[in-house]
Formats: sequence, C-alpha cells, structure tokens
Amino acid sequence: MTERVVLAYSGGLDTSVAVRWLIENRGVEVIAVAVDVGQAAESEGEDWDAIRARALAAGAVEATVIDARVEMAEDFCVPALRANAKYEGKYPLVSALSRPVIVKHLVAEARRHGAASVAHGCTGKGNDQVRFEVGTRALAPDLQVLAPAREWGLTRKDCIEYAAKWDIPLTVTKEKLYSIDENLWGKAIECGVIEDPWNRPPEDVYTMTVPTATEPTEITIGFESGVPVSLDGVAHSPEPLIAEVNRVVGSYGFGRLDMVENRRVGIKSRETYECPGALALLLAHADLEDLTLERDLHHEKLRLEPRWSELVYDGLWFSPLKQALDAFFLESQKHVTGEVRLRLDQGRCWVVGRRSPVSLYDHGLATYDASDTFRHQDAEGFVRLWGLGVATWSAVQEGRGADGAGGR
Repeated sequence: MTERVVLAYSGGLDTSVAVRWLIENRGVEVIAVAVDVGQAAESEGEDWDAIRARALAAGAVEATVIDARVEMAEDFCVPALRANAKYEGKYPLVSALSRPVIVKHLVAEARRHGAASVAHGCTGKGNDQVRFEVGTRALAPDLQVLAPAREWGLTRKDCIEYAAKWDIPLTVTKEKLYSIDENLWGKAIECGVIEDPWNRPPEDVYTMTVPTATEPTEITIGFESGVPVSLDGVAHSPEPLIAEVNRVVGSYGFGRLDMVENRRVGIKSRETYECPGALALLLAHADLEDLTLERDLHHEKLRLEPRWSELVYDGLWFSPLKQALDAFFLESQKHVTGEVRLRLDQGRCWVVGRRSPVSLYDHGLATYDASDTFRHQDAEGFVRLWGLGVATWSAVQEGRGADGAGGR
C-alpha cells in the first residue's frame, strides 16, 4: 500500500504546490485537509468547493473541508480574549490561534486514514512551522512531520511557474505576490512590496477594514463571565458575534496593524494585519475587567497576560504552562460580567461607557461631592503605617534628620 500523507491545505500557492511536490518527490498519496476557521474564501471569488477542486487538480487522492468556525470562536478566540492576548503588546495572535485548531484536525484525519505522516506548506523562516510541528508532536508524537517548502528551494515566482507546469489553478500572480492568512480573528498579509519596512502597505491589501461607514455610531457589547454574549442587546454565540463585530467595526476603517515583530526563529519581520473585531473586543473586555476585577487579581493577571501570548505565538498551545495559565484566567473571569459601550468614527474605536451588576466601582467611595461615604480620618493612620519602613530607612541608613540633611 502506498504511504499516505495528510497535508494541511489552505488552497494557496505553497500548499497547492506541496500536493504535487510530495507526489513527485516522495511517491506518496496526499490527502488534503482544509479547515474552515472563518477565512473568507469568497473574498477571492472562490468557495470551498473551488478550493477542494484545486487540491484534487494538484493530485490529491482526497480533499476534505472541515467546518471549525464555531470551535475556533469558542475554544480559541474566547480563551485569547480572557487573556487579553496581544503578542508584543500589539498583535492579537491571528494566525497563531488558528494553527492549533488545524493541528487537532490534521492529527484526527491522519488517524482516520492510517497515515504515518502529516505535512504543512510552511517555509523555514516562519512561525507557523513551529506551531504545526510542536502542536503535532504534543498531540501525536509518533507522527512524522514533513515540510516540503523547507526542502524544495523554490521562490514564490518559482512556485507559480511550477503550478502552471502542472495546470494547478491559482489566483495568485507574479505581479501580486502577497501571502494572505485569514480567519475569524483577523487577517495577516505578507510578502511583495510590504517586505520593505519603509513602504506603505498598498490599499489593495485591505479587505476587512475598508472604510464605508460615514456617520459616527456606538455599539454595546455584553459579557458574561468574560465571554462576549450580546451586541446591542441582541444575544449571540461567539462565532456570529465576532463576525458581526468584524463587519461593523471594520466598516469604519479601524483594526489595521503595521508592525515589525520578533519571530520565534530569531528574525524580525514586517507584518501587516487587519483585526477589527479582535481589537474592539479586546478593548471592551479589558475595560470591563478594570471595573470588575479586584486589585491584586487584576495586577497579577496583567503580569501573566504577555506570557500567555508568548506561549501561543511560539506554538505552545498544547503545553502544561499554557494549560495552567488557562485555569488561572478562567477563574479570574467569574465576575467579568456587564456591558461596554464603544464609539466608532473614521479609523477610530474607543470606550465611552461601561457598567456591571457586580462592579467594584462604588460612587459613594469615589466621589468628591456631598454623597462621599469614604472615612477620611482612617487615611492618616494608613498612610503613616504604609510609609513607616521608608521613613525608618531614611532616618537610620540615609541619616536624614529633621532638617532634611544627611545621606551619602
């Protein structure tokens, strides 16, 4: 029996070429597995049937499309929201969140088809090779992982010519060499003229943040235990809610990121992203936590959020530390319930109001007007004891006396 390889198939240039390359150079049967994580295939004038047909045209013996949009939203985007996850304080982990979803299904399909290997179309420079391979080894350490793009030595232009040689239908051209990765949480754009950090990204790379709305508006996002559950008072499950926030916020041109980030492999990379829904939801969620989290819990959570983001960015979704942090973040969300009001204008999205039935904001304690309930007489003793250690150090070790003199 001919050996079978299950390939993570996106329908793009690299994975389409990988199908034929594996057949020609490894003598294997290729099973292409495309996972729908919310990417807008139709934005390129295609649908999933066309993408499946492309895999078969490239030579795959079978091509499967798996609908994982709900799973992506509930099991991956929501945990990222709990963690207020932004790699290097900016990037909301768009591609990094979808890779473990794909890996889960890749491993499941390998088991179903009796394959000894899985494959991906990632190059040796990128983060995704790490995410695919480390994730696969965490779930199925016995499976071999093949990475044809690390072996074939082809440029993107070479790949286009290779595809033409084998009559593989593609939408990419030599003139438009962008590499696109999209899912429910956003879109990543690489290659072409934007590889130069000085070049401004051309407007034609943007599809999610095309400004079409002309009048400012406000939207209200409701949360229950840290999970977004409503938009403008209408209940939604996470997947349609994220999609709708993407649409509404994106129509104001908000959600673009242009950054140089540090890849796991040690190089800096210029990246362009569109993530209107993710950035708006992260903004709203973090603001509601300001209102509802106890001070020490809030501060510790803020300290751990960058670590969670790094782990996921680095391909360690399936790891013990990430699982332990998940448990902490889940516990922290018990009282993150309420509503946040966002205002939208051209290229902007910001918080203008928040409320919660379990808010820790007490107007009587916070106000300076006549309704003040704060016991001001308690402050003197508190402040004196709080500063006692510093006062003792200053007097004894710095030698500061009543006249303020002394010290070294």
